[in-house]
Amino acid sequence: MKKAQIISIGNELLIGDTINTNASWLGGLLTEQGFYVEQVFTIPDDYDIIYKKVKKSLQQSELTVVTGGLGPTHDDITKKVLVDLFDSKLIENREVLDFIKMIFERRGFTFSRVNAAQAQVPENCEVLFNNKGTAPGMWFEKNGNSLIVLPGVPNEMKFLMEKRALPKIHELFPDREVWATRYFKTAGVPESTLSEQIGDLDEFVNNGVGVAYLPGPAGVTIRISANADTLQLAEGKLTKLKDLLYEKAGDVIFGEGKNLKLEEVAGKILTDNELTIATAESCTGGLLSSKITDIPGSSAYMKGGVVAYGNEVKISALNVLENDLNKGGAVSKNVALQMAKGVAEKMKTDIGVSATGIAGPGGGTDEKPVGTVWMGFWIKGDHFALKAVLSNDRLLNKERTVMIILETVRRRLQGVNELPYQLKPHSA
Repeated sequence: MKKAQIISIGNELLIGDTINTNASWLGGLLTEQGFYVEQVFTIPDDYDIIYKKVKKSLQQSELTVVTGGLGPTHDDITKKVLVDLFDSKLIENREVLDFIKMIFERRGFTFSRVNAAQAQVPENCEVLFNNKGTAPGMWFEKNGNSLIVLPGVPNEMKFLMEKRALPKIHELFPDREVWATRYFKTAGVPESTLSEQIGDLDEFVNNGVGVAYLPGPAGVTIRISANADTLQLAEGKLTKLKDLLYEKAGDVIFGEGKNLKLEEVAGKILTDNELTIATAESCTGGLLSSKITDIPGSSAYMKGGVVAYGNEVKISALNVLENDLNKGGAVSKNVALQMAKGVAEKMKTDIGVSATGIAGPGGGTDEKPVGTVWMGFWIKGDHFALKAVLSNDRLLNKERTVMIILETVRRRLQGVNELPYQLKPHSA
């Protein structure tokens, strides 16, 4: 396999002001393109360090991708390093200059000498024109190895890599092996349970197939991959494993795709069944409604929601009985049930869902510790509640509550009997 290295430049990355999402995205893309990403570096805006690291990487790998340090401020010194490294000089690229001027004119900003400097590039590079920003990308060749230099702004970096750099990679590295990668999304099942449910995969791993379990707040992603001379051959290696995953864990796999989201799948199911939904939220504070409406076209099934944080709002807006609030508290089965049914009736929807809990980090008791959440469901007249005890992390509790609600709706509408995390339904 062809070797690749990734170099991220920026003090802000090292001190934690900015999360380095560029490196992880590039690592995935280059791997899918058949490169072995052998090293990833994050280095400061320091001339000597940048010079030495880029020079060494060019000696060690066929492809190096550098991001960052191409802006207009004094700490952006990547181009200075490249001029010296390639024994070159800066020249003005007229096309880039005209584009930058056009951007500033359109936005009503004053164009300055500092901005004009971004149109200067090393004479011996190939300019990768940036339609998304003011800093162009650059492509260099040295001793048969390639160097791609991109701005650090993520959307600009991705655009240049996909639209400008990848065609050249395909042209210059035609003999690289191709990787086929598939991502299977699950929700409502712990990593250990999922692994045990699927069983031993040595038969596949020993035949050149990679398998990884990637846990996160929204669920566990199963990644499988294989490489071969062609994409068709690589995908063929994954066929039997894919069939096994669906055989063993089909009920908890809600779909395929690296960026697939549970709310997207739930929305499609609602659309396909011509069903509508409304939300009643306390501890999640509107996060559930936000997730649902993140999906384009969600107005077809999402009718509205109520953030009933205070008890008086639960009573007035959702018809929750004051006696039940006084008797069992806001975090209780009866309140969750009434919130779900109340919002469905108020919004005239097929489905109503609710969340009421102790998000934390304070407010817990021995009877109801931090992380206790009651979730209510009114699904076409099927009225039940779920109780979960999650964590001490407030934001994580909100994320997981939303996931459990959406996954419960998905499973019920698709006829899956087992509920997320094997929770037991409490009937009204």
